[in-house]
Amino acid sequence: MHSPTLLILAAILTALITSVLYAVWFFNKTIPGLRLWMLSFLFGSVFTVSLLVRDWIAEVFAVAISQGTISMAAYFCLLASRKYMGRQPVSHLYAVVGIGALISASVYFTVVQPHLGMRFLLAGLGAGICFLLTAFTLAKGELRRVPARYLLAMVVGLHGGFLLLRPLLFKLAAPTTVGGQMDLNLLSQFVVLEAIVAAVLLGFGALILANEFITNELRHLAEVDPLTNVFNRRAFLTLLDKAISSAERTQTLVPVLVMDLDHFKKVNDTWGHRAGDDALRHFVLLANRCLRNEDVLGRLGGEEFAIFLPNAGGGGAIAVAERLRALVEAQPLVTDQHPIHLTVSVGATLCADGDTADAALQRADEAMYLAKKRGRNRVEMLVKPAVPGMPVAITTA
Repeated sequence: MHSPTLLILAAILTALITSVLYAVWFFNKTIPGLRLWMLSFLFGSVFTVSLLVRDWIAEVFAVAISQGTISMAAYFCLLASRKYMGRQPVSHLYAVVGIGALISASVYFTVVQPHLGMRFLLAGLGAGICFLLTAFTLAKGELRRVPARYLLAMVVGLHGGFLLLRPLLFKLAAPTTVGGQMDLNLLSQFVVLEAIVAAVLLGFGALILANEFITNELRHLAEVDPLTNVFNRRAFLTLLDKAISSAERTQTLVPVLVMDLDHFKKVNDTWGHRAGDDALRHFVLLANRCLRNEDVLGRLGGEEFAIFLPNAGGGGAIAVAERLRALVEAQPLVTDQHPIHLTVSVGATLCADGDTADAALQRADEAMYLAKKRGRNRVEMLVKPAVPGMPVAITTA
């Protein structure tokens, strides 16, 4: 009952989408799930071809191939979505058992007890469930931040729901009259058209997610220090500017800490640059233990780091700085050769009215150098005076 022209169009489109996805994956093999989406469309292409040639092969083989390929296409789509979202893959054993059961049941209702309605029901059952699970997997995260995922989830969910409801549509259009037969043919063509539209939208959706991943990777490279995996100087200053603007609206102050590892050059000269890199990562690990989720840590360059602590206040900032200083002193970096003892000097300040991110960071940096001057391994605080002049120093340790 399917129009051969529509089936040929579906076969051409699925083959083209498969080729495009393969080309994108070939040059970007780090994109999670893209290879699985390509395999999903490959099985979809085999499915459309099987519909075109079913009049030239035994019916039982045509039914088995169609049921197996459409189920595999949906299953690989589910695997691709889980891979992209960083979820654990489902056990292939469940898929083998499920798809095997669907093929066996389809063959049974073809050879043993022929029943066209049951075959049609089974044809969309496994695929429909897999597509609904795919939609549920993708619909995660903040809608404004990742709208492409929700768009693709909607398309996949609607297609999965349509596959499960198809038998009901054909039952309502049962050919009781000549007019009913015509309606059934039109409905059959509509089903193929829906599959074509779904395939195109799914293909575009997979490419949009690939673009989302590449964009996020580029943003990560532009904003994050590759050695310590914290914000770099530019990204830190951008976020600090936003925090200062928000604090001005709420009439609050933003504490800023600048930290520098003491005698870091000696670590590099004595133990090598690899040990120095390990020391920087060790410091970041310790710093994160002292911070809340809303606190922001960045690497300004070399062994110098900065933190701003929204809604912490001056006392809270000093408490964090002291806790971090004590933790760094108490927990040396453990290496294969010898533990490396580290200390840190910390400068603190409060972003006052009219401060820019650069000005606040400069004042905290001056406080840090004051801590160096007064013996290292200590915390010093500089506050902006009420009247223009030199910053006021407050000794805290």
